[in-house]
Amino acid sequence: MKRVGIFGGSFDPVHTGHVEAVNSFLDSGLIDEVWILLTPTPPHKTDQKQAGFSHRLKMLQLVFSDHDNLQISDLEKDLPTPSYTLQTIRHLKEEYPENLFFLCIGEDSLESFHKWYKYNEILDECTLLVVNRPGFDHSRVDSKILENTIFVDHQPLDISSTQIREGECKNYSIPDAVRSYIQDHNLYQTD
Repeated sequence: MKRVGIFGGSFDPVHTGHVEAVNSFLDSGLIDEVWILLTPTPPHKTDQKQAGFSHRLKMLQLVFSDHDNLQISDLEKDLPTPSYTLQTIRHLKEEYPENLFFLCIGEDSLESFHKWYKYNEILDECTLLVVNRPGFDHSRVDSKILENTIFVDHQPLDISSTQIREGECKNYSIPDAVRSYIQDHNLYQTD
């Protein structure tokens, strides 16, 4: 079976932390490929203004176009909304029964995983691969979640998409192609 890591998110915008996480997932030797799934409407971010789906997809393509063993997918735009992870995983398992899927997340997401929609059923469907992020302590995570988690060696970067949207990032936080795209399309401008 091909072992595929699913790395989903709103990627608003994609940043160097995402790139390094993908590299760590691939370097782990635990998976053969990473599929990046762009989420059109994250259930936990319905009150936040986002860059358009097509802009976020283009930025992902600019950053990851030269990566091996990686696919960028807009699959979730064709699934019912909101974009629940459980729904996506079940759809992928049905469409690609020859693959073994892992859910790739950051430690910040692991800490709040118990709040995800039907998180116990997600754990029944796949194992979590987790990269650490600064300031998070996984000792507070429920034991059932930890039993279904594999931690991946990773050198974390303290970057968030929120900081980038609010103009609080360093130049190295955003790949050059994304920075240019943001400027060319006037994304994340505040009045």
